[in-house]
Amino acid sequence: MKILCVCGLGQGTSLILRMNVEQALGEKGITADVEHIDLSSATSMSADYIITSNELAESLQDHPAKVIIVNNYFDMDEINAAIENNIPA
Repeated sequence: MKILCVCGLGQGTSLILRMNVEQALGEKGITADVEHIDLSSATSMSADYIITSNELAESLQDHPAKVIIVNNYFDMDEINAAIENNIPA
């Protein structure tokens, strides 16, 4: 399974999100290839899931991946809930 963590520039914020997503997946025993990337690059990459903010999700509505919204990239409770509700273990 491939997961893209997307922010506007693909630098700091998406890297933090990626690290938190990897931690949450690991705690649930879910194996995935997780990458952090900028919005424009994400539109042309293949993935099973994209995790991003509500504002950026609108730009990814045509992407075939399931888009999962997490608005606070630092909130592990929100990240855990988003994963539990959208990604099968």
